[in-house]
Amino acid sequence: MILVAGSANLDFVVQAPHIPAPGETVLGRDFKTYPGGKGANQAIACARAGNATTKMLLALGSDPFAQPIEASLQEAGVRMHVVRVTDQPTGTAFICVSDDAENAITVAPGANNALRAEHLPSLSGCSHLLLQLETPLETVIAYARAAREQGVKVVLNAAPARPLPAELLSLLDVLVVNKGELAIVSAHEGSIEQCMQRIDVPCIVVTLGERGCCARVAGELMMQDAFAVMPVDTTAAGDTFCGVLVAALDRGAGMPEALRMANAAGALACTRLGAQSSIPTHAGLQDFLSQHS
Repeated sequence: MILVAGSANLDFVVQAPHIPAPGETVLGRDFKTYPGGKGANQAIACARAGNATTKMLLALGSDPFAQPIEASLQEAGVRMHVVRVTDQPTGTAFICVSDDAENAITVAPGANNALRAEHLPSLSGCSHLLLQLETPLETVIAYARAAREQGVKVVLNAAPARPLPAELLSLLDVLVVNKGELAIVSAHEGSIEQCMQRIDVPCIVVTLGERGCCARVAGELMMQDAFAVMPVDTTAAGDTFCGVLVAALDRGAGMPEALRMANAAGALACTRLGAQSSIPTHAGLQDFLSQHS
C-alpha cells in the first residue's frame, strides 16, 4: 500500500496559441476546470494507472472547489484522509496550455499550506510514502522522518524545485526530478551524471521529456528511452510518471521495469487534456506497453 501526502488543487485551464510573454495578453480559446495538484495527481496515478492500493493525506477548504477533487479521488479508488480547513480556500492552479502542448502554471496553495506533522495518518501496512513540495517543507521533513523511523520507503518528487536541506535528503530512498529540478537540488550546472553524483540519495530518477528518463541506483546508471506519442497537453505527465513508478516499486518490480512503465504512463498522459483526466487506466497502460514490446 502507498500513502501519498501532498497537495490537491482545482486547475483552471485555458488553451491558447502560445504561452504569454511578460506583459503580453493572448486571446485564448477553450476554458475548463480539472481536479489537480501534484499530490492528488500522483495518488490517482498510483491507484488508476498503477493499480496499487493507495491512500492520500490532503487538506481542502470548506468551499465548492473541494468537491470535484474529492469526487475524482474517490472515483479512482483512493482512500482519503482529509484535513478540512476553514480559514483558507482549496488550492488552485491557473494553467495556460499552448498549441504545441507546453504549459505555464501558477499555483495558489491555499489549504495545502495547512498540512502539519500531526496530520500524518498511520503508516501501518504502507510500503512507500510519496511526497512533493507543494506543501510546507517542514511538514515534508516531518513526514519523511516518521516514515523512515517506521521502515517505510520515502520517495520525494522535488517539485516545484527548491534547494533541499541535507536533513531531508538523508531521509530519502528515491528522489525524482526533471533536469531543471536536478540542477537546483544539486546546486550544479554540469552534466546529469555530475549533478546526480553531488546528491547523497540511494536512488535518483531524472525525467527527460522526449528523451525518456534515466536513473542512478546504488551507483549504477540506467536509461529508458521515450515512447513516441502526439502530445496534446503535458500537464501531469511528470505526476503520472511518479505515481506509476512508485506503484511498480510497491509491487516489487525492478527499477528497469518500473522506469519503463512510468515512462509509458507519462507519455500517455500527454495525449489528453487536463491533469487527472489525462491519467490512463491500468488496462490502457498495459495495452500500450504490449504494443511497444
